[in-house]
Amino acid sequence: MLSLTEQFIDNTWVPSRSVALDPVIDPYREVTIAEVTRGDPADVDAAVAAARRAMPGWRDTPEARRGEYLKAIAAGLEARREGLAELSSRNNGKPLAEAHQDMHDAIACYRYYADAAVALGRRQGQVDASGSEGISARRYWDPIGVVGLITPWNFPLVSSAWKLAPALAAGCTVVFKPSEITPLPERVLTEIIMEAGLPPGVVNLLHGDGESIGAPLCRHPGIDKLSFTGSTPVGETVMRAAAKGVRPVSLELGGKSPILVTEDADLELARDLVMAGICFNAGQMCSATSRLLVHERLADDLYAAIDAAMGALRPGNPLAEGTDMGPLVSATQRDRVQSYLAMADREGLHSKTPVPALPERGFFVAPRLYRDVPPSSRLWREEIFGPVLCARRVADDEEAIALANDSEFGLAATVVAGNPDHAEAIARRLEAGNVWCNVDQVAPPQGSWGGMKRSGIGRELGEAGLDAYLESKRITRPETH
Repeated sequence: MLSLTEQFIDNTWVPSRSVALDPVIDPYREVTIAEVTRGDPADVDAAVAAARRAMPGWRDTPEARRGEYLKAIAAGLEARREGLAELSSRNNGKPLAEAHQDMHDAIACYRYYADAAVALGRRQGQVDASGSEGISARRYWDPIGVVGLITPWNFPLVSSAWKLAPALAAGCTVVFKPSEITPLPERVLTEIIMEAGLPPGVVNLLHGDGESIGAPLCRHPGIDKLSFTGSTPVGETVMRAAAKGVRPVSLELGGKSPILVTEDADLELARDLVMAGICFNAGQMCSATSRLLVHERLADDLYAAIDAAMGALRPGNPLAEGTDMGPLVSATQRDRVQSYLAMADREGLHSKTPVPALPERGFFVAPRLYRDVPPSSRLWREEIFGPVLCARRVADDEEAIALANDSEFGLAATVVAGNPDHAEAIARRLEAGNVWCNVDQVAPPQGSWGGMKRSGIGRELGEAGLDAYLESKRITRPETH
């Protein structure tokens, strides 16, 4: 059994100051496959010190050279694609096909920011409008400094790529805390970083939990910026910690995303997009479209189609061919979702979804659709993070838009309509940072990701993702001839 008792600091694995260990569980077999240190605040001190020592040299590394390092990381992931997909599937519980999609997305992200680093070098010193005769001005972009990155357990290697790639491209050094629930894929990432030849201290990875590593990292005065993906309550804690020292934060938090189906929507397409939005990764997505708002003319037919599709799913071994849905990531997460199912019973909510046969072992929860859920229900308003879909029939687009926007969250949404222009017109009125019209939840690296309201602050991916790790500088001087 693998014992993760060391921390990756200065390109060296050093013993954690903590002797406490927690199990890493295979959520399908329900067996311990590793143990991981809880970490210690002294580990944070050592990692931040290493990152600060490395900062001057990494900042002065030419942007094109930083891009070469990122290309090498992408190549390292590509070379390990098969093994890492299997490791992620075993650690996280997602079907192997989904883990392969994660690998594709992570590799694409490093390659995108490799090119973005080169482009950053080209725009350094670009002429800026001076506004005054005899004056010239140029624009430069400097790395923000040492950044603390904290990622969740639902998308190993992808969430880290969304943060690590742009931070390195910008010239920042990093102290990175992956989830203690799924530490194994990112453990391999450190091997790839070493093989890519990154200088010591540029990337430091700390295993541990929120109390021993996450909180001290957020409070540490040597951290110049924090980027966190996770729950909204924890994000608020991160933001409070960052307020001391007036440090910037990027927060990608919770969601309760709607999927709107109009009167003229294609029924089969609507069914497929609903299923993908609530059953991919067993619903363990911040962008899961867990509130269905369907025109009353289509409601009964769509409900029946969804119930049939959910009942036909094949839950099982994530590594086995033909498995449609794996277990939830942990017993804790399974129990959380089941508590909402019990709440649904107490609230008198109605489901006709046939329960597919579940394996005898594993942290499984069968997907289900609850019909005609009132907006006052906790299942309608709270993020469940499991394959639980709440639905309401609506009379028209206006009612659907009003109900969709009646939420404290604003991360994502999907619109299914017969006419793409009609769908986009609805999308423009939705309070969400990402809206898909008649397509799956694609999130390419050149795009944008982030939410409104309590779903977060800032954007990841694309140019905005790089800018989040840069400070803009304008230099003004007399013109010379």
